[in-house]
Amino acid sequence: MDRIHLTLSAVMVLFFASTSLTRAQTTPTKFYLKAAGGYFFSVSPGQFPDVGPYPPRDQHNSVNPVTGETTVISEKVLSGSYGAGVRGGLTFGYQMNQYLALEGTFNYYRSKENLMTRNLTTIEGTNTVAGSVESRGYVNAVDFAPSLVISPGYEKFNPYVRFGLVVPLWGKMTIETDAARTSAVPGQPAAVVAQTTIHRKEKIDPHPTLGYQGALGATYAVSRRLDIFLEAEYRNVAVKSKSKEITEYDEMTRVVNTTNGQVISEQSRGLSDLSTAERETRYVTTLDQNSNTPTGTTGTKTNYKDDNSPADELKSYINIGGLGANLGIRIKF
Repeated sequence: MDRIHLTLSAVMVLFFASTSLTRAQTTPTKFYLKAAGGYFFSVSPGQFPDVGPYPPRDQHNSVNPVTGETTVISEKVLSGSYGAGVRGGLTFGYQMNQYLALEGTFNYYRSKENLMTRNLTTIEGTNTVAGSVESRGYVNAVDFAPSLVISPGYEKFNPYVRFGLVVPLWGKMTIETDAARTSAVPGQPAAVVAQTTIHRKEKIDPHPTLGYQGALGATYAVSRRLDIFLEAEYRNVAVKSKSKEITEYDEMTRVVNTTNGQVISEQSRGLSDLSTAERETRYVTTLDQNSNTPTGTTGTKTNYKDDNSPADELKSYINIGGLGANLGIRIKF
């Protein structure tokens, strides 16, 4: 009888010891760190905003060199979003219990380049280019994404859902434009033309905004302290423009004799030669008679009602959200 009691006692001790050990092993680690990278695709395209006086069009025109009359050969509206691009993130997490966790993620994002406007003008009946304008834009941004993570709490393979907000911390949209034009020179023979090339870079600052995000993914335990994870994530972050400034500007006009290639004269304009209105822009919701808008041009210079104040343009909106996938590691402390 005593032997039976001793055997039962030994079994009970072993059972409680193994149960305690299992509980200790399955108790979730409180703090963890995640690092991830991913690529996102655009899912909510819209029409791009204007680039200065140029609408979001891919347009091909022909010009009659005698009359100056222009004919549209083809035209296409340019649309898309800035949600497509690469993203990298660093996450600080806290496991509240087996099923719930809180995360805060700092993300850096760089969108792919988008064609925002293109205008090609050729001489009627030929492929000779008389003028061209092409603008491409991209976005760089840093955001903070607080979120709640819900999972069944499995040890080896653990699926989860995550949802929360997106708080942009910093961001800029950069637009680079290259333009070229060939024109006649008054008082000169037809063989003498003016060839103008322009390169400019402008940066647009956004208004503060708030977005949302959600993800569906799973973690896989490689070791007691290290997991790998893969997730599909959706983000929606609409951003409206606040102000714009031209940060690079290089313009060169050469008067050339096309019969022998001789450069007769040169004239250039740089960033310091631009007026305040040409260089800086305020975005507003309404334009009226009091707005600082263009009044005409003098050569390549745009004249405004007040050249010494920033120009006024209508606000535009872009979306830097998208649907993508993230792959990364999680380190538990």
